[in-house]
Formats: sequence, structure tokens, C-alpha cells
Amino acid sequence: MKKILALLLALCMVFALAACGQQAAPAEKPAEEPAAEAPAAEEPAAEEPAEEPAAEVEAPMVAMITDYGDITDQSFNQTTYEACKAYCEANGLDFTYFKPGSDSDEDRISSIEDAIDEGYNVIVMPGYAFAAAIAKTAPANPDVTFIALDVSEYDLTSAGLETLPANLYSAVYQEELCGYMAGVAAVKLGYTKLGFLGGMAVPAVIRYGYGFIQGADAAAAELGADVTINYAYGNQFYGDADITAAMDTWYAGGTEIVFACGGGIFTSAAEAAAKVGGKVIGVDVDQAATIDGAYGAGMTVTSAMKGLAATVNTLLQAVVDGKFVGGQVENLGLVSEIPAENYVQLAGSTQFGEGFTAEDYADLVAAMFKGEITVNNDISITAADNATVVTVNDQGNIK
Repeated sequence: MKKILALLLALCMVFALAACGQQAAPAEKPAEEPAAEAPAAEEPAAEEPAEEPAAEVEAPMVAMITDYGDITDQSFNQTTYEACKAYCEANGLDFTYFKPGSDSDEDRISSIEDAIDEGYNVIVMPGYAFAAAIAKTAPANPDVTFIALDVSEYDLTSAGLETLPANLYSAVYQEELCGYMAGVAAVKLGYTKLGFLGGMAVPAVIRYGYGFIQGADAAAAELGADVTINYAYGNQFYGDADITAAMDTWYAGGTEIVFACGGGIFTSAAEAAAKVGGKVIGVDVDQAATIDGAYGAGMTVTSAMKGLAATVNTLLQAVVDGKFVGGQVENLGLVSEIPAENYVQLAGSTQFGEGFTAEDYADLVAAMFKGEITVNNDISITAADNATVVTVNDQGNIK
């Protein structure tokens, strides 16, 4: 019996010791924590992810390439240039511009390649004429961001670009909408003898013109007014003596106001208007200060505008923030019932009057935004096909 008790006592001691040994393990873990912190002591090895933002945040260098005009054309090129320059100066970015040696795809390509060779990695290009240059250079330079204004997907595919590269974004605009606004404004402000002078008959210019006719037609129908529109293209984006002579004929024949739509071609309309006290409508940007300053105060009744500066600012900010999304052509138009918030609108300098007030304009935009007023953007039809009560005298190309 004593042996059995001794054996049981021995077994109890063994189990007690085993239990003590198991309880000691957790108590020893805090002593092991310094060893577990060893990786934290090797922070240089863990710093690799911190180097990635440095590569991503490499400061963009922005270059603008001019289209047919130059940075003093008081229209498309100048606005794009000034927007790029202002943004880059405000954000400490390197900026310059390149003017191609001629109006050719080869020289546009050469200017883009020159910019890239000099280290510029964001290329801004205004105008449909860049389609072929983009097709040549964008796929070949995937590390360069290409921002195009007014280059449609049709332009790009016609130039041989089968798929849109991820480094390309192009903004096109619903010009027919602000053209419509200008047509309504002109007729409701009392003008019944209108003119539309387009630059070249390219899609953007045609949409402006067709929208203008539709707006004038809607206003004429509402008012019961007898409205006529002389309609022509100068076949170029600058004014000259021949086009001015044609505008002299229009104004002498009773035309009261001309929508001059196509870069520097407004100079011919304004020169002719100045001789007889006529009026003009500007395009793309608010041209009142420019035209009125050169040709006479009060000449510019309104301007049908695109949000070029807003587009440039938005896209450059996206590049800086690492949020640029390419591989797309985006069609920009109305995004709000509030006129000034849209990518297409009338100028702030619009000469509102009793027939067309600022409130009338706001109501018009709201109705368009809600879809209560729609504007046809089919450019395959004729100018006259856009009118039901207005008489359209389509003169084709002046030159």
C-alpha cells in the first residue's frame, strides 16, 4: 500500500511539473517580442513601396502644339495656349508651345516628336487636323499623355487609328447646342437678317451652323418673325480680302448680324460690319473684348462658346493627380441647368435685352438640359433642312 501511495505521489509531481512547464511558455513570449520586431528595425528594406510615388509623381512637362492658327489667333489656339500656360504657372510645371512649320501632317508630327525629344510628356493639341499626327505618335509613345481638343473618333479612325490608345484623351463638343442658343438670342433680340460665315466645312463648324439655324428657326416660329439667313463657308480659318468683299455684299444687302465661326475668319466679318454699323457673333471663346476693341464698341452681341479652358484645367489636374483616364473620346455639352456650369454656353458679355433677358437664357438652357428642347446634330443633311420657317440662302464656299 505504501508503494502504491508513493507511486501515485510521484505521478502527481510529474503532472504538476508538466503543467508548470506549459504555463511558462506564454510567460516567455514577451521576452521574444524584440526578436519579432526585427523586421521593423530593417526599415531600409521596407522602404521600397515609398519609392513608387516618386516615380508616379514625376512632374509633368506640358507642351502645346498649335493648329492652323497661332497663339494670337484670338480664338481656339490662343485660348488653349493661355489655359495651358496659366495652369502650368500656377502649379509650377514646365510649359512651352510648338508651332509647326506648315499646315501639314508631317510638320505636326515633327513638332510633337520635337516636344517629346525635349522631355515634354504631356502634349496638348487643339483641332481635328491633329488626327493623323496622333495616329502616328500616340501609339509609339505610350509613356506620353496626349490631350486632344475637337478631334473626333471618326477623325482618328479615318487617320488609321484602329483602337484608341490608353494614353490618349480627346474632348469633342456639342457645338450645335451653343449654336442654337446664339440663333435664339439673335432673333429674340430683334435681328431678322442673319448670316453664318463658317471657316472650313468640318464637323464642328457645321454643327455650329446647323444649331444656329435651328435656334433662329425656333425663335422665328415662336415670334412669327420673317427671318432669312445667308449661309457660307470661307474654306479657310482666317479672313482675307476676298472674304471681306463677300461680307461687304452681305451687309450692304441688309444683313444685320453675322455668326463668324472659324478661328481668325471673324476679321473679315468684323471689317465689313464696321463699315455699316453691323453686328457679329463670336465663337469658341468670348470674343467681345477682342472684336470690339479692334473694330468698334458693342459690335459683338454674343459668342457661342466651348469650355476649352475648363477642359484643359480638368485634364491637366487629372494628370497631376494620377487620375488621367485615356482611351476615350468624350462628347461634352450640358451638365447642368445653370448656364455657366456647362461646356457649351453663351458668353458672359452677351448683350441681353428686352426680347432676350438673362432669365430667358437661363430658362432656355434649363429646357435644353431637361430634354424639353432638342437640337439635331446630323451633319449629313443640308443647311436648309434645318429650317421650317426661316429662309436659308446657302451659298456654299465663298472661295
